[in-house]
Amino acid sequence: MDDLARLAALYGVATTYQPAEDVTVRVPEATVAAVLRQLGADTGTAESVRADLAVAEHDAAYRLLPRVLVWWAGSRAPVELGALPPGTRIGLEPEGGRMTEAATGLAWASTEPPGAFAGLPGAATGLAGEPPLGVHRLHAEAPDGRRATATLIVAPDRAPAAPERAHGLLVQLYSLLSERSWGMGDLGDLAELASWAGRVHGAGFVQVNPLHAAVPGTPTDPSPYRPSSRRFPDPVHLRIEDVPECADSPDRAALAELAERGGELRREVLEKGALIDRDAVWSLKRAALELLYAVPRSPEREAAYGNFRAEQGAELDRHAVWCAAHAGEDPETRADFHRWLVWLTDTQLVAAQRAAKEAGMAVGIVHDLAVGVHPGGSDVRGSEHYAEGVCVGAPPDAFNARGQDWGLPPWRPDRLAATGYEPFRALLRGVFRYAGALRIDHVMGLFRLWWIPEGAPPAEGAYVSYDGEAMLALLVLEAHRAGALVIGEDLGTVQPGVRQALARRGVLGTSVLWFERDWGGDGEPLEAERWRADCLATATTHDLPPTAAKLAGSHVELRDRLGLLTRPLERERAEDAADTARWLDVLEDLGLDTKGEEAAVRALYGFLLRTPARLVGVWLPDAVGDRRPQNLPGTWDQYPNWRLPVADAEGRPLTLEALAASPRANVLLSAVRDGVRTRTAPPGARVV
Repeated sequence: MDDLARLAALYGVATTYQPAEDVTVRVPEATVAAVLRQLGADTGTAESVRADLAVAEHDAAYRLLPRVLVWWAGSRAPVELGALPPGTRIGLEPEGGRMTEAATGLAWASTEPPGAFAGLPGAATGLAGEPPLGVHRLHAEAPDGRRATATLIVAPDRAPAAPERAHGLLVQLYSLLSERSWGMGDLGDLAELASWAGRVHGAGFVQVNPLHAAVPGTPTDPSPYRPSSRRFPDPVHLRIEDVPECADSPDRAALAELAERGGELRREVLEKGALIDRDAVWSLKRAALELLYAVPRSPEREAAYGNFRAEQGAELDRHAVWCAAHAGEDPETRADFHRWLVWLTDTQLVAAQRAAKEAGMAVGIVHDLAVGVHPGGSDVRGSEHYAEGVCVGAPPDAFNARGQDWGLPPWRPDRLAATGYEPFRALLRGVFRYAGALRIDHVMGLFRLWWIPEGAPPAEGAYVSYDGEAMLALLVLEAHRAGALVIGEDLGTVQPGVRQALARRGVLGTSVLWFERDWGGDGEPLEAERWRADCLATATTHDLPPTAAKLAGSHVELRDRLGLLTRPLERERAEDAADTARWLDVLEDLGLDTKGEEAAVRALYGFLLRTPARLVGVWLPDAVGDRRPQNLPGTWDQYPNWRLPVADAEGRPLTLEALAASPRANVLLSAVRDGVRTRTAPPGARVV
């Protein structure tokens, strides 16, 4: 192995990757060198590579402890502790603990007798048994004078367990407009959808798109997966009328006028076929919120706001300052307005989860954590935790021969580890505040990400490893503290062992019907009983055609019109029709009715109910026959991604109220509800 490859191995940079099981591709040397430079290595000359390699190998050989250790509750102590030299003194500084001694604040103890770590949890560690759950600091001093301080993550063995069986809805919130919406779906609509789905159809959850803060601009990037901040939500989702200060505002006439203009935006979308205009919605809401900000808050509200500010600390301040500066305002005088907006949004998010639970939902709102953030957003600006000069994406695979560049800067794994993963912990705590479950987009990113150097095509990237066990332990710990489920989006190319590691820790996977085939055998549709149980099973996603479009083949025609096909139309059409027909054959063999589009859609969801999947998700547009995808990968301005309202089979936009009254929607959701009850009822029980 040459010096550059050895250095790359020490930094966790892969020099090869496997797009298929029997194919290995070598990463260009220029890519390896560029990625290493973003991690702090000097790869300018052969001499500098050798010098950095010597330092890195010395550090690896003589390091007393790694920066981060993981101790799974009920398991043995980390093996790294057992490998410490005899006579090493160690001490634990617990999470939130105070210094008890003036010199060190630690209760030191010896690691002797050596080798005792192979025994019971906590044996011979100098700790009083197994440490409590939390993120602690571990200090060690060896007899030869070497010292080390490490982060010790003590996490539950598994994340909170999913219900025995539950079904729910999947929806892009902006696309769901009620008769009260100001041109796009809001958090009041989310609460109302959850109440209806829970009370009428026994749904256990509603999953939404990421509600992270967007990057303001004209036009704003509508993608919820490229936010300014994943740490804080976007106030564009607020329902203005639910802000308590509305009742006391002296500007009621002005607020009423803004509400009427919001109604005009809604009617433009629902009645005239206009696209959802996030910028126009925010312009009206921003004007209303400026009026409400001037209204004196009650002592109780002021105290709650003060507590929120104290809890969120410097990160909230930094985000608010960025928002003010990005809007061209004076941060010193305007930052508090933006802090207040975050607080308002947080309160309505909490209220939506409360409404879901009050409606009887076992889980409630499932929030979505995007894989990254915009390079110019508030999370990145002023932060040392992100790598510069690279973007995250995906290598070439069977579905995209050119690879993908998502335009998102990655976290630097070395700097995350140096802080005990504090940015990741803060991110999780923030989202778990109001989530019954958290979906992790591209959950494989906990273990590795595809880094693409600036100016290079997506195919010329390299995988960079992260401490997957540490990040997984923190995810499980914060989920445990919140009492929330975790769902990993693990579609596509997955590193060997990752799905097993996630399942072992109680993280549910994602299984999409059209992709579930016997890939290790004949490639036929996977029998229902062979699906994994620990997953969210769905018929489609926001990046795939709605089920009605798949059944009709209209998604192939759409891609042809937009010039996205890489093969002749007739061949694409024939292969897609054959794929659909094979699934319909499976359904008919099971005795499910597939005659007609509505029946076929119900049959596909009926198949999902025959799997052991703990969670079954219904894509809300499927309930009314909508054929338009919310996002068409590979397009930008050719297709209105992230700007379409939910519509019926004829493409007519529907309000939440119309959807709730739709016979087609109620038949499908009632069938799913009854199927869930049948599958979970004990033998001999009567299903009502």
